[in-house]
Amino acid sequence: MLDELKFKFKQGNAIIQIILVNVAFFVLFSLIGVFYYLYNLGGYSDHFLQYLKLPASFINFATQPWSILTSMFIHEGFFHLFFNMLWLYWLGNIFQEYLGNSKTYQAYFLGGIFGGLVYMIAFNVFPAFSNSVSVSYACGASAGVLALVVATATLLPDYEVFLFIIGSIRLKYIALLVVIIDIVSIPQGNPGGHLAHLGGAAFGYVFIKLIYSQSSIPNKLDKAFDGFGSMLQPKSKLKIHYKNPGMRVESSNKATDAEIDLILEKIHKRGIDSLSKKEKDILSKASKE
Repeated sequence: MLDELKFKFKQGNAIIQIILVNVAFFVLFSLIGVFYYLYNLGGYSDHFLQYLKLPASFINFATQPWSILTSMFIHEGFFHLFFNMLWLYWLGNIFQEYLGNSKTYQAYFLGGIFGGLVYMIAFNVFPAFSNSVSVSYACGASAGVLALVVATATLLPDYEVFLFIIGSIRLKYIALLVVIIDIVSIPQGNPGGHLAHLGGAAFGYVFIKLIYSQSSIPNKLDKAFDGFGSMLQPKSKLKIHYKNPGMRVESSNKATDAEIDLILEKIHKRGIDSLSKKEKDILSKASKE
């Protein structure tokens, strides 16, 4: 079973990998919780998870800066995990199909980080949280998930999905509804979670606008995340041999096959929009042969 999961992780896209990591962490932390209970070790959340959750207090955060990342993989209960992963799978796969793995990692992780920062800033700025800032902690993948939801709706606002009972609905309306619900829900309970959601949503919108702007930031992010993504992908079977005085690419198949393999790998990482005109022409000719 572990071999099968490892194979799924290596062959899966960014969304599948993020979901598998979240599920693995949930199972691991749940088993640790059982251990704490059976050996009567006290409050599981206080003694263990507290150091992985994101504190609202900047003073507490200074002692556990890793929590800005670890908090994104901690869920309090099965349904907290289930609905986050359902949203991620449902809309995240649309995003990944159009923009590829690298952009998906960027939206999820940077959206989660930005949502966490919004949560901490809000709890230290607004008077409503002055009495609870020192004891408040946040966790969950929601900010990263909302970043992908809004990013997908910003990228493809008129893309229609089918909802049970409601029928077909455009992504822009789904994203707008989710954002409105989070805003009006702030006073109703879990204000920190809703603020983090809104931070992630704001990042998702800005992220897509940056991609289609003249800014150099998207290219820099691609370079940073391509290395991360390559560690999670299976190694290419293409062999490169070096010969003096120049470099030559050789494989057991024709050179055109090697070029197609590289183009397909680029689509897998960055999406079809990342291809140059020449690469699209090569792919088009190959499909007609």
